[in-house]
Amino acid sequence: MNKTEFIDAIAKEANVTKVEARKTVDAFVSVVGKTLKKGDKITLVGFGTFSVLSKPARKGRNPRTKEVITIPAKKVAKFKPGSELNELVK
Repeated sequence: MNKTEFIDAIAKEANVTKVEARKTVDAFVSVVGKTLKKGDKITLVGFGTFSVLSKPARKGRNPRTKEVITIPAKKVAKFKPGSELNELVK
């Protein structure tokens, strides 16, 4: 499912227009991004938790030249599904 299909499904499920659903999805993504950028986490009970994971710098190898390189440290978004979401997937 891509973003357009997701917005269509949200609009149908919530009985709202596609424009309203798009605004809602865009707002959700924006709020999650801004919150994670600050280093905070978001917990939606039953759905899951969005958090930031810090990955340390590490050594890697360029597969083309076999040269050892340093991969810089970075922060990545992490999502841990909640129990209710896990039950829906079973």
